Amino acid sequence: MATVKTYKELIVWQKSMDLVEQVYTLTKSFPESEKFALTNQLRRCAVSIPSNIAEGWGRGTAKFYVHFLQIAKGSLAELETQLEIANRLKYIDQSEVIFKQSVEIHKMLNGLINKIKTKIKDNGTVSESLITYN
Repeated sequence: MATVKTYKELIVWQKSMDLVEQVYTLTKSFPESEKFALTNQLRRCAVSIPSNIAEGWGRGTAKFYVHFLQIAKGSLAELETQLEIANRLKYIDQSEVIFKQSVEIHKMLNGLINKIKTKIKDNGTVSESLITYN
């Protein structure tokens, strides 16, 4: 097992970054009338997911990290809702890969949060083996 040295090594961060790219690509085809509405909102909440994963990592305590991971989950739920709106407005097709990716990222965030919570010591710090992967 190796210890993750930076948030950039986390698969959930990497997949979140991929999701941001896909949201930007997807929203390029939205009507011009949505430029400052749904397009902007979709992009902002997509960007918020990996940003909060990174910010929480940088805060230095496990409790802060869990807090920011939960914010990332909230942004993901917001993104999923907005994707559903875009689907209902016929801007996208619900079968698009982006829906599947959001579900995968949601599961990964839950897993990371649960792992950290189980390793938090009374003082809010974690053991050195907090983030490990095989």
